Amino acid sequence: MRETFPLSGELAPDASHHLTQRVYYEDTDFSGFVYHARYLHFMERARTDYLRCLGVEQSTLFELDGEGLMFVVHRMEIDFKSPAKMDNILTIITRTQKAGGAKMVLQQEIRRDDQLLIAAKVIIAVVNASGRPRRLPEELAKSFLGET
Repeated sequence: MRETFPLSGELAPDASHHLTQRVYYEDTDFSGFVYHARYLHFMERARTDYLRCLGVEQSTLFELDGEGLMFVVHRMEIDFKSPAKMDNILTIITRTQKAGGAKMVLQQEIRRDDQLLIAAKVIIAVVNASGRPRRLPEELAKSFLGET
């Protein structure tokens, strides 16, 4: 039986986002394990698709009210628990821990089945088109927290 997964992942009942990705040869280094920087790519894809599943289009945010709104990674803490290797099927889980003011705090995990491979805390700054901090609109903050 073939498993299929939604291209942009899906929102779970607990308001987390789950994205499934396969590890390809290009993701690995000479050892056959996923190169450490590739985990950043997996997590970035998951954050982008999380927005998409929430109905948020980044291009629309950029044009918001003439001032614009963008998300930039301000800080990231990563714990590498166990390596992934070619052909593994990974699930990247993203949860919003905090959303308000001019920042968001996201928790991200990369799992192979039930095994935790990567745990990350990502602090996202909310800025305008000029790169200055701006407040996250309340309705958007609520959608990140699963309150809408």
